[in-house]
Amino acid sequence: MADRNFIDYVKIFLRSGTGGAGSVHFYRDARTAKGGPDGGDGGAGGNIVLVGNRNLWTLLPFRWRKHIFAGDGMPGGGNNRFGSAGETITLDVPLGTVVKDVDSGEQLAEITKHGEETVLLRGGRGGQGNSHFKHSTNQTPMYAQPGEMGREGWFVFELKVLADVGLVGFPNAGKSTLLSVVSAAKPKIANYTFTTLVPNLGIVDYRKTHSFVMADIPGIIEDAHLGKGLGVRFLRHIERNATLLFLVPCDADNILKEYNVLLNELKMYNPELLDKPRILGISKADLIDDELKEMISSELPEDLSHIYFSSVTGQGVQELKDNIWKYVSKNLEMNKEEFK
Repeated sequence: MADRNFIDYVKIFLRSGTGGAGSVHFYRDARTAKGGPDGGDGGAGGNIVLVGNRNLWTLLPFRWRKHIFAGDGMPGGGNNRFGSAGETITLDVPLGTVVKDVDSGEQLAEITKHGEETVLLRGGRGGQGNSHFKHSTNQTPMYAQPGEMGREGWFVFELKVLADVGLVGFPNAGKSTLLSVVSAAKPKIANYTFTTLVPNLGIVDYRKTHSFVMADIPGIIEDAHLGKGLGVRFLRHIERNATLLFLVPCDADNILKEYNVLLNELKMYNPELLDKPRILGISKADLIDDELKEMISSELPEDLSHIYFSSVTGQGVQELKDNIWKYVSKNLEMNKEEFK
């Protein structure tokens, strides 16, 4: 059920409201037969506004809501009566939502904080009534402004999962198993390719005083950046993870080669991903002895932080969490500095 409910890509037609027309009107009452212009302004069209909501985790509400229109402004009236503004449509979206123009591919908005508001489409301005156009040579203007047209178009909403740590690895590398051990998350676990079809998030308790969010990203395969396998559909989720934990099982034919293939896929998709802190976790470590561990370590780059662990026995799991926390805490401190 979770797989069917997790929607991270939708295409929607949006239209902001058209402004109301200004009024052409002249003041009249029982004592005034030919008063001056008093046409009021039209109301502004409604906006399309995005609001970040940390309680949402999917774009599912938009799956069947393909056309969304804001309200049009009402026309102005006599006696300088202003038309009412059109209804603004507020769209709650999960954190990590990116909006792009369908035609140009340009990124128009990005929501990363709870309560963050972005006006995606501003409604048209209301037209001015004829009272604005009175001057010394034209005391009775017979015209007013029409309302400004609203804006419309097709937009793509993409969800990029936000997490402190993202698990990167081939299918069956043990990502889901690790997440189920260190958090309360219950991802689907089985011994076949592409068990995980949607990202899973778990909150990891650290030393009973801190916590961080870990994301289990669906497995990557070679040439994923070209659309092979699950393709770039899930590579984008890695962009929103502060630290990357690469998982390679100890029984892999060549651990360094698998790590480099994963690294290359990220590089080909987005070179900036290589700037993120990286840790290599070698899973299923209960299957090998210390001598074999030393042999494997000797083949790995000296500057690559790597840890042997076993999700089944718990071996090395706390050490893995300690290493992750070093990067997570550093990132949190950097974020605090930015807000000072």
